[in-house]
Amino acid sequence: MLRFLKRVVVSGVLLVLVALVAIQFWFLVHIWYWIDHNPDVTSFMQHRVEKMREKNPRATLRHEWVTYNRISINLKRAIIAAEDAKFLDHEGFDWEGIQKAAEKNLKKGKIVAGGSTISQQLAKNLLLSGERTWWRKVEETAITVMIETIMTKRRILEIYLNVIEWGSGVFGAEAAAEYHFGISAADLTPEQAAELAAMVPSPRRYGAGDPDTPYLQKRTALILSRMNDADVP
Repeated sequence: MLRFLKRVVVSGVLLVLVALVAIQFWFLVHIWYWIDHNPDVTSFMQHRVEKMREKNPRATLRHEWVTYNRISINLKRAIIAAEDAKFLDHEGFDWEGIQKAAEKNLKKGKIVAGGSTISQQLAKNLLLSGERTWWRKVEETAITVMIETIMTKRRILEIYLNVIEWGSGVFGAEAAAEYHFGISAADLTPEQAAELAAMVPSPRRYGAGDPDTPYLQKRTALILSRMNDADVP
């Protein structure tokens, strides 16, 4: 009986290990494919449209892919200035930023700041659910390493700018520029780009034509002041 139980436990462990390896391989294949193919939809997009259709069965996402060269340099600088100033220098993780965020959260007694890089945010958007669990954080770390190892910084930023949310159901730079300003992503001014970058942490707060809040104005001005120092791939 004891031998039988040991065999069951060993078999169970082996099955779990095989499943884990299979999942990582599945992630790796997708990331490799996206080196020169654009993702049609991300895990986060799927999650958002499902939530939207709970209220409106006909709900659809606003999204149009544009190439890197058709996105304003102003938006690239604004996003890096706002989200990941060391984007070109790190290998997926900004350890100093993570430490500062942890210290700030500890001081406040709750989560008020994050230390996620553009690469980490892309990992979550592309392949993971919105659940906040320790296991998802482990997966995020593994996927981030894959992304940084396989893709160039330029490709990482191109995909990121095309898949993040900029309003309820509004995804990517082109849809965001049209939705908020009635122009293409290529024509964004520094001020408009900084405002879009300021929206990224809480994109569904801002609808088309909504008046700017004092927070958004302050955040936009801060990003605008940092944009000239942002290095872009």
